[in-house]
Amino acid sequence: MPSKRLSAVLCGLFLAAACSTSEPAAVAPSTTAGEEALTASEALGEYSSLDYCSLVDQRKVIGGGNAVKPPLASFEFCRLEFVEGANRYTVTTGPITSGQDPNNQPYDYGGSLPEGVSVQQSTFNEDTTCTRLLTFADGIRLSIVVTSDNTAPTDQATRCRIADATVGSAAGVIGARRVGRLNFDQRSWGRVAPCAPLDQHELDAAAGAETKPAPALSGHSCIRGKVSFSLSVGADTTPGATEALGGRQVQVTTSGAFCQVTTHRPIPGTPERVEQATLSVVGVDGAPEDATCAAAREVAVAVFPKLP
Repeated sequence: MPSKRLSAVLCGLFLAAACSTSEPAAVAPSTTAGEEALTASEALGEYSSLDYCSLVDQRKVIGGGNAVKPPLASFEFCRLEFVEGANRYTVTTGPITSGQDPNNQPYDYGGSLPEGVSVQQSTFNEDTTCTRLLTFADGIRLSIVVTSDNTAPTDQATRCRIADATVGSAAGVIGARRVGRLNFDQRSWGRVAPCAPLDQHELDAAAGAETKPAPALSGHSCIRGKVSFSLSVGADTTPGATEALGGRQVQVTTSGAFCQVTTHRPIPGTPERVEQATLSVVGVDGAPEDATCAAAREVAVAVFPKLP
């Protein structure tokens, strides 16, 4: 079952995506004569098959630290956990985003960058989280977020040092044209277009009759009105209470105004990882939790049978 912390993060991502616009996030630096500014598609290739972990050079990122486990390569991000001294750090590279965000501010990054690429910083949770945004010439951003068990402001300098090292790692891989691709097996949910299952009349009541599915840049999540659908890879943890919906065993959880329904699929040859499909429905102000979860269950019955 996803932890409360993970649910909160997913809810935050849902709200951020719902409120974003399609305007460029920043103006990239001017190019030198004879050189072309690098766009995200030129740098990263096809977004839906991007291996975010290929952007992370562990030796550069963790330095003298020790990795806790192999990096988690999900469809929209790479998560690396390591211990340095008495602290445990988590580095999340990805997803890619676009649109205006008032939290994003200029940052004077001291390292080398490809032409037309800049770095921003985010003021969101800046006392406990260090966020860097590798921004391409077309305004598309690759987020890099560093957190630690030690949430004291005094550890922020270390978190930001690690974030800058991760920026340097990604910039180096991109500059060397060594960006990797994910390989999906034939039944992998990484092959699913997430907006397709949301484009059906059965979801009009839950999502809103006049709403249309809107895909995320990554190609692995989609929002339609009050409903979001995301596909990812996670750790194979012991599940909590489950129930049968849409022909699958699912877990139903709540976080604030959100009700989430999650199901898993084993990954052949990777016993410690599972593919995860998560449906989330947000209730209107004052709506009872039971009503929101009833809507989420109805969505699951319509959507989950369409998964391979």
